[in-house]
Amino acid sequence: MAPNSPAERRRAWPRPVRGDLLFALAVFGVYGIAVGLSIAIDKLRVDPMMEVAINVLHGHLDSNAIKGGADVVNVSGHYYLALGPLQLLPYLPFAMVPELQTICRYAVGVMCGVPAALLSLPLARAWGARGKDAYWIGAFTAFGSLLLFVSVVGDMYYLAHAESFLGLTIFLIEWRGRRRAAVLGTAMAFSFLARPTTVVAVIPFGLLLLRERRASLPAITARALAFGAPLVLGLLIFGWFNWLRFGSPFESGYSISSLVDASLMQRRAQGLFSLAQVPENLRLFLLATPRLSASFPFAIPSQYGMSMLLVSPALLTSLWAGFRDRSAQLLWLAAGLVALPVFLYYGGGFVQYGFRYSLDFTPFLIALMAMGSQRWTGAFERLLIVASIVSVSGLGLLCDLAWNV
Repeated sequence: MAPNSPAERRRAWPRPVRGDLLFALAVFGVYGIAVGLSIAIDKLRVDPMMEVAINVLHGHLDSNAIKGGADVVNVSGHYYLALGPLQLLPYLPFAMVPELQTICRYAVGVMCGVPAALLSLPLARAWGARGKDAYWIGAFTAFGSLLLFVSVVGDMYYLAHAESFLGLTIFLIEWRGRRRAAVLGTAMAFSFLARPTTVVAVIPFGLLLLRERRASLPAITARALAFGAPLVLGLLIFGWFNWLRFGSPFESGYSISSLVDASLMQRRAQGLFSLAQVPENLRLFLLATPRLSASFPFAIPSQYGMSMLLVSPALLTSLWAGFRDRSAQLLWLAAGLVALPVFLYYGGGFVQYGFRYSLDFTPFLIALMAMGSQRWTGAFERLLIVASIVSVSGLGLLCDLAWNV
């Protein structure tokens, strides 16, 4: 029988469809159960961002209800949250319905996290993963990366990471697909409005996007406008939101906000972005270990963070992509550029499992994992993925539940 005969195609067709369906069911199941556990432990309540959202419906961005909280800025007796516009926006529809206000912080997280998890399968395939390897990388992304953690715990800070992860995932899929400039620009602008540090990835991707049609000036101009217009709009929205609250488009509020943790106060005093912050952030990212105890459970993850080599060890397989391939070079450059402001920033995060700011560049590492999957030996890489899933889906969620008791 010919290898591409109709009969063979009929036999082969159900397998990937069934696998994709099972993967989707696993995503909905795990994320749903995790959210349910978070709600059961932490209880439904209105968080500070909802307090702001309720006031926005009445025409102002400040709220006295958030006075005294972390990352609150006092401007002449008006109290503002130093968080971005894309963290506020999804709260507004829920703020209109009082019965939904307490569930909002969980709903908005999974509204971004679940699509990002589902898209991890096409992301892996777009960047070279084939057959079962694509499912393994999808499983790592959905259940073994910090995407799961930030999507289900119901935290306004974590929402930004889930949003940014979704935007970058769409960007990377589109880059390996039709590469439409407007779609790329919109996805990157979405990521920027959630996590401004990710915007520096525009540099290598944007230059390469324009270089593809360097022979035609009209084509370059059209592509530059289509790619740049959403980014400019995102910058304008970000600046306008800052100006409304703090009187300057360049003041995000984090440099003047109140802090409740003494160690963060000391670090910010060294500079919001500073080379002095790099050693501690690198320690958190690579070397931080659990706190040892003489009693069960003997090793306790720190709320300040823990090495990603322990939390999501499968990220190591991104190295399998090497550095010679041009696409790999592009991804490494983008990841490095995004990591630069992350490691320069004063705060490594608090009440977290792992180093959550690494999510800003994790999508690029996942694409590299997919590229490197062609060099997998099999058992070793899958063992790292299993270890990552046990770590994040097991220990990570248990830690979150324990911290909220």
